[in-house]
Amino acid sequence: MVIGKWNKSVILTYAGLLTAVLGIFLAFTQEKINYAFCCLMVAGVCDLFDGMVARRCKRTEEEKMFGIELDSLVDVVSFIALPICIFINIGLTNIWDIVIFMIFALIGVARLAYFNIDTADSEKAIKYYIGLPVTYTALIFPLLYLLRLPLEDKIFIPVFTAGIVIVSVLEILKIKVIKPKGIWYGIFGILAIAMLVIYLVVI
Repeated sequence: MVIGKWNKSVILTYAGLLTAVLGIFLAFTQEKINYAFCCLMVAGVCDLFDGMVARRCKRTEEEKMFGIELDSLVDVVSFIALPICIFINIGLTNIWDIVIFMIFALIGVARLAYFNIDTADSEKAIKYYIGLPVTYTALIFPLLYLLRLPLEDKIFIPVFTAGIVIVSVLEILKIKVIKPKGIWYGIFGILAIAMLVIYLVVI
């Protein structure tokens, strides 16, 4: 016997984690950072649909709690650690960048912990999030990176760095962000496919 849950209710969460680890490897070993961005986006898609898959499975209360904890732990790797590895490998390596990465990681982890506490005792469906979810980095940073195509590095780097700061601030602000549901799953899925095509074919 082994510890942990290994059933189909968490299969997409595990798939997202494995994709993120692959992305970290690719960020440091491949000349084209676009492969690492693709992994970030795929991890985002896994996170988008893992809850839907889990809810369709018959689960015990223990399995539900395990899924909640697992999701947040995987989010740390997929949407905090992987983006930082990407940031480093697109040229953000000075002392101020390191400080920004530290703040980005600190805020991201704090936001995930807050979300777990805020929703722990709630039996109602969540209609909106407080603060920007860390999972949105899977869409925001690939979109921001496309600015590298028209912009010179001396302009792109400060703009991208500012984007990291803005995302960090939005994650910690008490603002309401509507939770995607219904047709939005399809819209985000189509957008992810379009972005993957751009990163694999165009860039």
